[in-house]
Amino acid sequence: MKKISFYIILSLCLTQISCQEDFLKTTDPTRIGRDLFYQNQTQFEQALNGVYGQLQTITNSAYIQQEMMSDNTTFDFDPLNRGGAAGWEAFEYSTVNQGNGEIAALWNNHYSTMYNINYALEKLAASKIDATAKSVLEGEFKFIRAYHYFNLVRYFGDVVLATKTLTNPNEAFDLVRSPQADVYKQILADLADASKLLPARATLRGRATQGAALSLLGKVYLTQKNYAAASTTLKQVTSLGYALNANYKDNFDPAKKNGVESIFEVQYQGGNDLGEQSNFMYLFAPRLSLGAITGFANTAPSGRNIPTNDMIKAYEAGDVRKAISIQEGYTLNGKFVGIPYVSKYQYTHTITGRTDNNWPVLRYADVLLMLAESINEASGPNAEAYDYLNQVRKRAGLAAVDGLSKDAFRTAVLKERRVELAFENHRWFDLQRTLTPSQLTAFMNAHGAIEKANPTVARGGIAFNALDYVYSDFEYFLPIPAPQILINKKLTQNQGYL
Repeated sequence: MKKISFYIILSLCLTQISCQEDFLKTTDPTRIGRDLFYQNQTQFEQALNGVYGQLQTITNSAYIQQEMMSDNTTFDFDPLNRGGAAGWEAFEYSTVNQGNGEIAALWNNHYSTMYNINYALEKLAASKIDATAKSVLEGEFKFIRAYHYFNLVRYFGDVVLATKTLTNPNEAFDLVRSPQADVYKQILADLADASKLLPARATLRGRATQGAALSLLGKVYLTQKNYAAASTTLKQVTSLGYALNANYKDNFDPAKKNGVESIFEVQYQGGNDLGEQSNFMYLFAPRLSLGAITGFANTAPSGRNIPTNDMIKAYEAGDVRKAISIQEGYTLNGKFVGIPYVSKYQYTHTITGRTDNNWPVLRYADVLLMLAESINEASGPNAEAYDYLNQVRKRAGLAAVDGLSKDAFRTAVLKERRVELAFENHRWFDLQRTLTPSQLTAFMNAHGAIEKANPTVARGGIAFNALDYVYSDFEYFLPIPAPQILINKKLTQNQGYL
């Protein structure tokens, strides 16, 4: 049960088109109007930087839908503050409805970015800038648009497909949801273009590359169960110079950003007042840990994205990733507190609340595991599939696997994905693409029963609500935001939501 807002209407109506009323035509002399912008390569680069910056907004809360909504994480329950019960907490308990504010923000933030992309692409097509630079810019814009639509179609199913800006405000009220097949067709087209337009290596750190486009394209094919295309596409990535870091921890160390294993990550910069910092450590640390984890006394962490007991048990004995990813408690004033927390983004920093961690979106380990999965699903495990899987296991300090049936290999790969990519926003989509709605319902209800019987974090004597952890088939997709449907009667709600 989830929520969404009418931002698509606002962004398409108010941001994307020029108002006709005379009193709105007055120009602010301190600003460059959009029709006077996009005159040269520098301005297009500035517009692109803005789009990259918007990825931060989406990433800052994505853990709620992609980790906490799954069996990976829960939160540090606060019996004295129930302000989040109707918002972000609802994702943990499967009680999200169409009025949920987090859903509205999710919808709005994605469509806001895509307006900027669509407008820039229209201006870019008509520009006279250097042809090589123009091609790369087009590739980057299309990669990010594909990434956004890939998120949206997996969150909501049928969504509004807009690849151009509107010329008349009334057009916004004629928008309807496009079938998933049409949305995926656009995603595939954008990524196919991006994979040809983007360079193998970016001249600026953190920018999209051919490897990023091919990796995301392979993931789209895998989601569509087009295993042959997924395998063919992902194998191209293996020849582009990526490799596993010898040390798993190097993937998350702010001093080693954008390393050899990194294919695409959202960029953050801490240690200053520029507003580009991350703060995942503060979000994920138990709420009463003060400075025991953050290193700054008198801070008030949020206690979100707490690893579940089941997640902790998922690691095999000897897996070096566990101690890097999870701590099972912290020490405060000489006393150990047994509330686990995500330690993958726990690094020293110089200013309270302003950490320097990037967020990994695509890593080479992800590509190797997708290759192992796609080969197995197409024809069963072979030597090549085992090699891809065992490369990841070897780096984790684990023994190689061999001699598995197709089903057992599938289970092994998905388990490996869970621990390798834990707390990097993959789990929900992995569950969704590998389980049918009825299977996902059974899986999530089983997880809920375990969590209710033995909560990861004590609840201070507060009982669970009767609706907590009651998952239904229709929750395979989130609801379309209620305000969207109020604004535009032509939009329909996902089945199961009021």
